[in-house]
Amino acid sequence: MLVFVLIGAAGMVLLLLSLVVGELVDLGDGAVSGTSLGVGAVVFGAVGTIVVANGGQAWLAYVASAVVGVLGVVAAQAMIRRLAATEDGTTTSLVGVHGTATTDITPTSGEVTLDAATELERRLARSDDHIPSGARVVVLEHSGSTVRVGAQAR
Repeated sequence: MLVFVLIGAAGMVLLLLSLVVGELVDLGDGAVSGTSLGVGAVVFGAVGTIVVANGGQAWLAYVASAVVGVLGVVAAQAMIRRLAATEDGTTTSLVGVHGTATTDITPTSGEVTLDAATELERRLARSDDHIPSGARVVVLEHSGSTVRVGAQAR
């Protein structure tokens, strides 16, 4: 059982280091990452310990650990690839998007909710003119997380 505990602990260390410091291991030009290897080692150790603790034979513990550990590596790597594929790194311009003022908007402060599908939360906003809370607005300029808005024509 000690072998499984040590492999699981080493996997936990690798997993934590990969998450905190960044990928330490990158095999096959991104085919296998340190994070997925850490997950596989943790799963290997956990399955082996469970099998041995429940009276299973050593050979069964190693086979079960190896099979489930490899499945863990494959599943973790698939999730990592899927998450990496969603990172587009490009910003979407919000100029022309309509929304609603959630607070009074002044030249120095304010907050809006926008009607764009990509907008899930409120944004900081400013306006050249005073816009009351609840008024419909249109984005005139987009810079970082702040938008400059104007009152929407009726």
